[in-house]
Amino acid sequence: RGPCASSHSLKYFLTAISDPSQGLPQFVAVGYMDGQAFVHYDSHSRRMKPRVSWMEKVEKDDPQYRDRNTRNFRGAEEQFRGNLETLRNRYNQSEGFHTIQMLSGCELCTDGKTKEGFEMHGYDGRTFLTFDTETRTWVALDLQAQITKRKWDADQGFNQRKKAYLEEICIEWLGKYLSYEKEMLQRTEPPEVTVNSRTEADDGMETHVCRLDGFYPREIDASWRRDGEVWLEETFHGFLVPNADGTYHYWLSIRIDPKERGRYRCHVEHDGLPEPLDLALEASAPPQFPASTVYEVVVLFPQCADLHMSHCIMLHIPRCSFCLWVFYPWGGQACASTINPSISPPSSQS
Repeated sequence: RGPCASSHSLKYFLTAISDPSQGLPQFVAVGYMDGQAFVHYDSHSRRMKPRVSWMEKVEKDDPQYRDRNTRNFRGAEEQFRGNLETLRNRYNQSEGFHTIQMLSGCELCTDGKTKEGFEMHGYDGRTFLTFDTETRTWVALDLQAQITKRKWDADQGFNQRKKAYLEEICIEWLGKYLSYEKEMLQRTEPPEVTVNSRTEADDGMETHVCRLDGFYPREIDASWRRDGEVWLEETFHGFLVPNADGTYHYWLSIRIDPKERGRYRCHVEHDGLPEPLDLALEASAPPQFPASTVYEVVVLFPQCADLHMSHCIMLHIPRCSFCLWVFYPWGGQACASTINPSISPPSSQS
């Protein structure tokens, strides 16, 4: 990948699991524009659903958009179910929890010149196959993947269409979505900033959590300051996570001696704020959990004992809404309970 100061991206995450439980869907697919989920499909609803306001204009200009992509994802759902069974037999595995995943998309530098397409498939937390757009061939990561590689590489028409989608069609759609998103990108929503605190029972130290919610765009500068200077000691930062309404939330915490509380501030800079914000720390109080609090629980399946994080599921509950985070073998992650996609997924069998 060449140097690129900034870029736009269009990505699709598709995931199927062999043993759905707790009411979870067996198949989910999500589309992301610049990291923001914009369409969603799962095996429960079996309908593609928009997740951002600018999609209303997309569907107005293209009345068949939702039905067309719903059909695409229904086809992918059936394909992934078959592929799961094929790979389970190929690896000689018994019944149990197994996953098959795909990441497909493209990136375009803001200079409009540098572009890149990519696609990779994973099975049970490991990368299985990746597509080399230069050679128009698949790269197998183990012996079992070689079987699929030989099958797909034998169909050069399929590989040529794959390259065309990743480097041309995907880029074309990325440009379309950027134009629809432009109006939303021009708006700003300031963060709602609150500070909560608690006193540790064992040593009397205080932990303060600065929460920033409901801001847009996603770029934000938040830090702890001591006597006006950035302070990093005993500080922790959360993930920058999207809300269902297209805004974002974030948190950072610090552990301090209560005697020095007056020296610290939560410093926030954002395009939606007329000027930088500095929140002073207050004396700690019993733990409280307002509606905007984010609770995160990591649920480890038995397979996670060997730290294969793709099997681990995080329940992420912003504003008390359910969300299932699935970790991908190539380092990505997607919110599976509201997973969202668009554009036709590949039709290929393992």
